[in-house]
Amino acid sequence: MNAEHGENAGSAENAESAENAESAGGREAAGHAHAHRLRKELPAEVTRAAEDAEPEQAQAQDGEPRLTGRQRLVKGLWPPRVSRAQLTVAVLLFVLGLGLAIQVRSNSDDNSALRGARQEDLVRILDELDDRTQRLEDEKQGLEDQRTELENSSDQAEEARKQTVEKERQLGILAGTVAAQGPGITMTVTDAKGAVEADMLLDAVQELRAAGAEAIQVNDVRVVANTYLTDASGGKGISVDGHKIGQPYVFKVIGKPQDLEPALNIPGGVVQTLEKEQATVAVSRSQRIVVDALRTAKRPDYARSSS
Repeated sequence: MNAEHGENAGSAENAESAENAESAGGREAAGHAHAHRLRKELPAEVTRAAEDAEPEQAQAQDGEPRLTGRQRLVKGLWPPRVSRAQLTVAVLLFVLGLGLAIQVRSNSDDNSALRGARQEDLVRILDELDDRTQRLEDEKQGLEDQRTELENSSDQAEEARKQTVEKERQLGILAGTVAAQGPGITMTVTDAKGAVEADMLLDAVQELRAAGAEAIQVNDVRVVANTYLTDASGGKGISVDGHKIGQPYVFKVIGKPQDLEPALNIPGGVVQTLEKEQATVAVSRSQRIVVDALRTAKRPDYARSSS
């Protein structure tokens, strides 16, 4: 009886195990079928992502370390992989940025003197620019008047002769072959320490020309279009067109005094530059300046009139 009961119990247990196995197999099959159905319903991107994730899960199950997102990012960025085209673009961008930085720095240096100027100095500079514009307009009007006189004159030959004589006189003043007088200024530079160099006086000549100077004389030397200034041999003194001049350096300038003097005294201009070298600069206006140093007329070797 007990043996029969044991056999019945064993059979029951085997039947229950088989039933459980069958039930588990059914559930697994149902799960696979459900996953297959979901794969069909999900978009293709999600399906591919799930398929790509399966090897990683398998690799993690095999015991190999699984990389995090940050580790994969670092692995992708280092060591850097730079192509020749990327390197060329980087060099070009560097050169472009360097050029822009140099240009900005140059513009800042050029405008630094004006940024530090006072309001009255800026107003004076604007007035000087307006005066230069007015002088150019007056010169243009004068030339147009001469043309009109030539066109309307009954005796054009005589009128042309008069204008030729007047033009010759003007050119003689510019060339330094004739003396001149008129209103202007006198600038005296005293350099006790000998620190003033030729380029500083050349800046003064250029500034005076830009302000409308019509005749300039430095000590006993007439300044003309081809005048050059150099430091004298031995490092002491200055030479103008090869003629050594001594101190003080006296500039006699014919032009409009109201334009010439402000041009020398602008912030960062000639006077301030000379005073930084501890030189003494004195500028005085006058209604009669005589420029009597003369230059000999030289015939050009190659240039000829085209008329």
